[in-house]
Amino acid sequence: MDDSQKNPRKNRRGTSRGAENADPAIQEALSAVYREILSRQPEHDIDPTMARVQRVLELLGDPQKAFRTVHITGTNGKSSTARMVERLVREHGLRTGRFTSPHLTSVTERIAVDGEPLTQERFVEVFEDVAPYIGVADRESQEQGGPRLSFFEVLTVMAFAAFADAPVDVAIIEVGMGGTWDSTNVVDGEVAVITPVAMDHERWLGSTLEEIATEKAGIIKDGAVAVIADQRDAALEPILARAQAVGAHLIREGVDLEVADRRVAVGGQLVDLRTPAGVYTEIFLPLHGAHQAHNALLALAATEALMSGGRALGAEIVEAAFGDVEAPGRLEVVRTSPTVVVDVAHNPAGAEALVDALEESFNLEHLVAVVAVMADKDAEGLLSVLEPTVAEVVVTRNSSERSASPEDLAVVAREVFGEERVHLAGRLDEALQLAADLAEANDEHGGGVGTGVLVTGSVVTVADTRILVGRG
Repeated sequence: MDDSQKNPRKNRRGTSRGAENADPAIQEALSAVYREILSRQPEHDIDPTMARVQRVLELLGDPQKAFRTVHITGTNGKSSTARMVERLVREHGLRTGRFTSPHLTSVTERIAVDGEPLTQERFVEVFEDVAPYIGVADRESQEQGGPRLSFFEVLTVMAFAAFADAPVDVAIIEVGMGGTWDSTNVVDGEVAVITPVAMDHERWLGSTLEEIATEKAGIIKDGAVAVIADQRDAALEPILARAQAVGAHLIREGVDLEVADRRVAVGGQLVDLRTPAGVYTEIFLPLHGAHQAHNALLALAATEALMSGGRALGAEIVEAAFGDVEAPGRLEVVRTSPTVVVDVAHNPAGAEALVDALEESFNLEHLVAVVAVMADKDAEGLLSVLEPTVAEVVVTRNSSERSASPEDLAVVAREVFGEERVHLAGRLDEALQLAADLAEANDEHGGGVGTGVLVTGSVVTVADTRILVGRG
């Protein structure tokens, strides 16, 4: 019996399970919609307010109130945690919505129902449904001297409208940036999850860990359950203060939660996870790295709080859900001989998790990194974390207009790696070929054993690479 027979609520109109609609007219309509959304203020350029999104949702009848919500923020691990929560909830037979960002291949990936992205046709339909209301809010904002809804705000509205129309039982919502004023914070999340907080987006969130954590803690609502990852003291203090101020029930890693044990396994790891409800043992997680085990711990606690009031979940549910979790672009092997691994790490904290997982799960003696980062990111910090593990680095650019130039990145890389270990390529395809050649040239065992290529630095870099190797 397949999934659709076991759960007749799955595979309804509008999700992309099965063959995607290849109708050229639909593809052109999607392209037109995407161009219109892209014409707006980009998601990295923020006007911090929820007012515009609140206005559109008010006109739509507040669709965000039609379902229960798990709201997720933090610096790294948000999307992976969201995918795990969604899969655990769906294993209970409930309809789910998932809103995550950014996307790897198609913008439709950001809005998923029952774990599947909206089809191209449904994505266009949802935009056409909400466009008149967005137009009203645009005009009102401009009349008051403000901007139109931004790229991310439009997608937020679309997600909530799509979820209410499906309809879903539970939505798992990833914050775009920060928390307090993020456009997703219009939801009243029963459960708030805060993954580890680190330095990132300082222009918008603040120049200290305390300021950044204060913004992220803003998703914790009155009387909610707050599931908190292990945090540095500077980040933990404002999170605890927020939870106390709104009367939230805290579930903290290191106090109430623990990755009790984990062991490397073929294709992932076996984990033992302790929550207030008990210990789940020998759970297979098909993802690499300690950070993914900790993401799984948060997801498990959040789902316990949502689905059972904090009681233990059925072992068969947890095993089935975690065993089926996917996290594209997160330590993903996209090619062999030589091994090519892609990872979306884009800041030093993400790079640290990446390096630890590489050393634990991949036996690569000569690793060549391909790195392209956004110009506003801490390239020196990221490269410094990679340097002890990487033999050589090829710096390049990705397809984003925000990509740092290879020449500028090479200057930074030479300071970290030294002149002889740094190579420059003007295009990503050239960089991948050069990195593969360098890896193969140092293949002492033959057959690509012990050598590999790591592609990292940005979600866009990973997305571009997956397309180049036929995974996009």
